[in-house]
Amino acid sequence: MVIKKIVGIYALLIGENCYLIGMNTTMASPLTAAAPPVAKTRIVSIDILRGAVMIIMALDHVRDYFSTATGDPTDLHSTTPLLFFTRWITHFCAPTFVFLSGVSAYIAGRRRTRPELGSFLMTRGAWLVLIEVSLVTLGWTFDPAYHVIIFQVIWAIGWSMIILGLLARLSPALIPFVGVLLVAGHNATDYFPHNGPAWDILLTSPPTFIGYAPHRGFFDLYAILPWTGVMLMGYSIGRWFTPDYPAEQRRKLLLRAGFAVTALFILLRFINGYGDRSPWSVQSSPLYTVLSFVNTTKYPPSLLYLCMTLGPVLILLALTEKAKGAFVSVIQVYGRVPFFYYVIHLYLIHFCCAVLFFVSGYGFKDAFDPHSPGPFLFRRSDLGFGLGGVYLVWLFVVFVLYFPSKWYDRYKRVHNKWWFSYI
Repeated sequence: MVIKKIVGIYALLIGENCYLIGMNTTMASPLTAAAPPVAKTRIVSIDILRGAVMIIMALDHVRDYFSTATGDPTDLHSTTPLLFFTRWITHFCAPTFVFLSGVSAYIAGRRRTRPELGSFLMTRGAWLVLIEVSLVTLGWTFDPAYHVIIFQVIWAIGWSMIILGLLARLSPALIPFVGVLLVAGHNATDYFPHNGPAWDILLTSPPTFIGYAPHRGFFDLYAILPWTGVMLMGYSIGRWFTPDYPAEQRRKLLLRAGFAVTALFILLRFINGYGDRSPWSVQSSPLYTVLSFVNTTKYPPSLLYLCMTLGPVLILLALTEKAKGAFVSVIQVYGRVPFFYYVIHLYLIHFCCAVLFFVSGYGFKDAFDPHSPGPFLFRRSDLGFGLGGVYLVWLFVVFVLYFPSKWYDRYKRVHNKWWFSYI
């Protein structure tokens, strides 16, 4: 009972709008009219894809806290194929998460007028930005003094929602155009010099520390506008997932779009010109040449990075729409409560890291290690495991998180609270 109450407090604190970071696919009438209440329907493929990427995402974060490997896991001069894959497979997480948030925003808009949707998205986006710089940052760092505030995926989704909300209020017809422009045209900035923190935050940020006081600053990883383009693209195909859209036509369009985007990635990557600032090259072995070919740029997300990840995602959305079975049901649990899962998984992973820290004989005076990969308290560069141990910790984390995730999913099904959409 105590654990249940704690999880309940967490749920009330972080809440969840399942349309915008999760998905509670309530369908209704078009955007421009008031919407009568209708029965709730779930899009199985969206829950499956989102659940899968939430599980995979935890692998990368466990690696951050527990891996003894040093350096960039995608650096072909120092990595191993398994270490590279462990990092590379998680590249699919953020694009899928942001893209499906756009799809969900369109579905949410069908039961709101245009001004209502715009206001809701902007309010929700501002709330997510606040959550990122407070609750999520604390989960990453365990530093109550907030010496470093981290801008990552929730930050990018929040600002993307604010921009989408503005466009939804002003001119919805611009949304697909702006989305294509940001996704396809973003790499034009590769040919311009960077021009300060604002330029980095909006457009071009690699992992960048922006100091604002001695020993304090912002750690920016997610440039806002490229990720906004991803959300706008998701919003633009949201109509395919409405109840009046033919399911077979949706699957055909998803497959065609997925194969087209994947083919575009292969073509542009082979040409080795526009679309990614890190060209591929022939390596010492065919395997490493393939790794070089798929080693695209995430910070900021290049056109080729997004084509490489979103092309297969579109295909999988088509192929999993009728998926059934026990394994699928388990994955859907994570996919129905992604924001809840996201926040508590950070705290669980970091808590496990702190347990290892104290069990290994360290004390609070050793909490900060300047050689550790990030501003994370209790993360020591000399503590951790090889990849086998990392995978075991990952499986443990995912297993443990199934129970609070299932509880919260059931809680949402039984209760119809207004704060599910706004808190």
